[in-house]
Amino acid sequence: MLSTLTKANWYLKSFGFFKVPLIWACRPQILSLNDKSIEIRIPLKRRNKNHLNSMYFGVLAVGADVAGGFMAMDKAGQRGEKVSLAFKAVKGEFFKRPEADVHFHCNDGELIDAMLDETIATGERINKDVKIVATCPSLHGDEPMAEFLLTLSLKRINKRG
Repeated sequence: MLSTLTKANWYLKSFGFFKVPLIWACRPQILSLNDKSIEIRIPLKRRNKNHLNSMYFGVLAVGADVAGGFMAMDKAGQRGEKVSLAFKAVKGEFFKRPEADVHFHCNDGELIDAMLDETIATGERINKDVKIVATCPSLHGDEPMAEFLLTLSLKRINKRG
């Protein structure tokens, strides 16, 4: 479905603009996307800073949501399947203030594949935790600024016809 980064970024922008305007307002960009991982960048701008000049907590949550959710949507689309996708829970741990552009990394592609396999086979809702790590490469390299565990919930939508 989304074979190139250009198409993936266009889809993400369109989805944000038409379906979830807060995503669009945060201006996420997909930097890499493959079968195992995704990397999203959200630039630090005036509109998403807090009073400490670091990225606002809500924007960090948007970045984690996009990193985990987009990979699942893309993988389902590649299979030609429609899935109901939601996040049922979130745990966040914050280590340092992100005072530059933030990169969100999810390396749970294989877990998401297994979830899709199971929901397609059984028709049941599948819930698993996916891990998202937020970094500020320009200031701190790969050192985590925050880590999120999002409970991804997937269920195959039956096709009618």
